[in-house]
Order: sequence, then C-alpha cells, then structure tokens
Amino acid sequence: MPDPLDVPVSGGTLRVASWSGSGDPVLAIHGITSSSRSWPFLAGALDNPVVAPDLRGRGRSHRLPGPVGMAQHADDCAAVIEATGREPVVVVGHSMGGFVATVLAARRPDLVRALVLVDGGLPFPPADEEATLAGLQPIKQRLQSTYTRESYRDWFRRHPAFARDWTTEAEAYADYDLPDSPGRPAADPDLVEADQLDIVGGTAFAEAFDKPLPPRVFLHASRGFADDPPGLYPQPTVDAYAARWPDLDVRLVPDVNHYTIVLSERGASAVARAVRDVL
Repeated sequence: MPDPLDVPVSGGTLRVASWSGSGDPVLAIHGITSSSRSWPFLAGALDNPVVAPDLRGRGRSHRLPGPVGMAQHADDCAAVIEATGREPVVVVGHSMGGFVATVLAARRPDLVRALVLVDGGLPFPPADEEATLAGLQPIKQRLQSTYTRESYRDWFRRHPAFARDWTTEAEAYADYDLPDSPGRPAADPDLVEADQLDIVGGTAFAEAFDKPLPPRVFLHASRGFADDPPGLYPQPTVDAYAARWPDLDVRLVPDVNHYTIVLSERGASAVARAVRDVL
C-alpha cells in the first residue's frame, strides 16, 4: 500500500499516494473519474519512487473545491512535484491525466523531464470529441448513484473492461472510489463535466501545443472503454499524429483496453518500459 501525503494547494490540501523506491522520481496522473489507485501495477513494475495525486474533486481530494480544468490540475501537480523533492521528473498521465501532464510541461518546463502519455493527452478530432461528450451522461449517472461496498464492486466486476482483469488491485481501486458505504463515488460529477468540456473546448491544452514540449512517448490501447475495438484513439488518428510530430514516440499496446492499459500487469509493464526508456 502507498503512503498517504497531504500537499497544500489553493483551497485546501491535495491527497497524494507515495510508493517508495530509488532513483529518479515519477509523477503519475490519473484519468477523469479515477484516483491515485490507478497506479499499483506501475509502482510495482518500477524501482523508482512513484507519487500519484488524487486530483481535485476525486479520491480523497474530493472535497477540494473548484474551479478545475487542465490549468488548475497542472498547477496542483506542480505543487506536488515541488513538495515531494527532486525535479525535474518523468510525468505519466493516463486519459485526462495525459492532458494535464501536457499542460504541466508547457507551464512548468523546469519541473518536467519527459512525458509518458497513456491513452490520452493528444487532441481528439471533432467526431471523436462529439462521441466523448456523449459519453458524459452514463458517467454522471454512475457518479450520482448510491452504492454499498459490495454493489459497487459488482458494478466494476460486470464492466466489460474488467472481464479478464478482475484482480485484488481492481477491487481495491473500486473500494477506494467509494469513501462511504452506502454512499456515492468520490468523483464530483459537476467537476468531471467541467473538466471534460475544458479538454475539448478550453484554451489551456490548445495553447500547450504551441509551446516547446519535452520528449514524449504516446501509448495507446488497442481497445476502448468497454473492451471494444477500436481504441479511444483509432489507428488512423494515431498515424496522423505520428506523421505530424516525428519526435513523438508512438507505441500500440496490444490486448488491453482504456482501463487495463494501467490496471493490469501487462498494460503497466508497457508503461513502465516507456518510463525506463525516457529515463
């Protein structure tokens, strides 16, 4: 289990999970409805220390008020890097965490050595933006519902993404996401919606691409949210980005979906390999 840390940020404190290790530190940033408990497999695959915040409005930072958005999350993550020691660090960002990581690197290049973007952090074409926004409603429905500990575990067990990958780590992930039983998941649905709108229509991420960025590895899953093909980033989209940015190291991770690219041993091993390569 990671050690908990509380880092002062605007409006209160941000909860951070810290896994010990040696060598260069790694900051890991989770996705839009997730938490620091996305990263046990990555921490286990690396010898390096790993620090992972619960972003504002999620996990044990769920009582931190807004505003949110990529710039605010990036500033919160900068505070985590400065509070936990050595910099610059390799920053790993999954899903929305990839967008936060990119904005962090653009705003605070002194803190970021390299980026590992995991199924997130590259712009969505307009058609994909529409599909992403359409997916907000079922997400909000889950976050606004009340569960017992066991019924919430069952929700994840039945999810197609975890059909082959229901593990003790996945169960711990679900348990951490439900602070009270019975109760609602930790992620604030209004802040989640605000973040999604900022990803597709805000200025912080768009402006980040106009600035020099450190070395980047982009890992994309072969399957999507429901373990269905194509992935969140269809191959033609990825190919277009690879042609646009020759310095972008693009890697397909087979046999994983948007969740298990981090919440499985085989997915996390690919992420760990990318971290070691940029180190």
